[in-house]
Amino acid sequence: MSSPDFWNDRESAEKLVTTLKSLKNRIAPYNTLKHDLASLRELLELNEGEGDDSLVDAMIPELEKIKKAIGLFELDVLLSGEHDRGNALMNIHPGAGGTESQDWAEMLLRLYTRYLERNGYKHRLLDLQPGDEAGIKNATIEIKGEMAYGRLKSEGGIHRLVRISPFDANHRRHTSFASVFIFPEIEDNIDVEINPEDIRVDTYRASGAGGQHVNKTDSAIRLTHFPTGIVVQCQNERSQHRNREMAMKVLRSRIYAKRLEEEDERRSKIAGEKKDISWGNQIRSYIFHPYTLVKDHRTDVQTGNIPAVMDGEIDEFIEGYLRWKERKN
Repeated sequence: MSSPDFWNDRESAEKLVTTLKSLKNRIAPYNTLKHDLASLRELLELNEGEGDDSLVDAMIPELEKIKKAIGLFELDVLLSGEHDRGNALMNIHPGAGGTESQDWAEMLLRLYTRYLERNGYKHRLLDLQPGDEAGIKNATIEIKGEMAYGRLKSEGGIHRLVRISPFDANHRRHTSFASVFIFPEIEDNIDVEINPEDIRVDTYRASGAGGQHVNKTDSAIRLTHFPTGIVVQCQNERSQHRNREMAMKVLRSRIYAKRLEEEDERRSKIAGEKKDISWGNQIRSYIFHPYTLVKDHRTDVQTGNIPAVMDGEIDEFIEGYLRWKERKN
């Protein structure tokens, strides 16, 4: 980096700087823990034979702090997959059930948006299609930040909601499903060959919010990839060119994720098991009635604090998943 021609190739230089920063971020917690533990050991050695319980009592909060830091460091070590430390793409799609499922999909969109805001991840909507009466038919989010994919991959799968429906005049209990798929955002240097003849490009008028320009021109793009059956769309950029560019980016990531899935017998490793969005396939249940409970069916992590979960507090589920995956491997 000290070489005078280091910045001649700016793109390569920036990637190297980013990699170096990521490595430093991984090493720094270890060095901090090592220093803090050494300091506590010195204090204990000085206290030997003195019988000063007040000093020991004063060390307890520091020990708790170190214990928590060790737990976080362990989780960081678990995020060692090829794409774990990179950016991610999230797609949320309602299951069968019309308005009920579309409303549930929108609730999940808010949940994850709040999680991203709480944890400082940069994010933006690439596509948002409103439901017919309420909720959404589809949402695609680009997520940027350290370990975005590694942390959010736990959320890939079918999510089940049980509640008294606000859309049912008889106030009956309904069960709704929605799918969440997580894909790693791949770098441009990763080869994903896409034959232009294998893609159908459709343009249409954006249906969501976005200002007069977005809503009055056919700027939205839908790409259909025939060999895989993957369909992606983008409508939240102002120009058709930018929407097509972003749609191709999402398509490349989804094709790459599919390729990795096919190479791995455990399909959930990359994007979650893509089963029917229906009963029996859910990874997590959110029960609002007749009692309150959120339970992950893979890890058995559960909580009765539904308001907190729906406000984006899902760290215990993410951590539970990472430890569960480590035990399985």
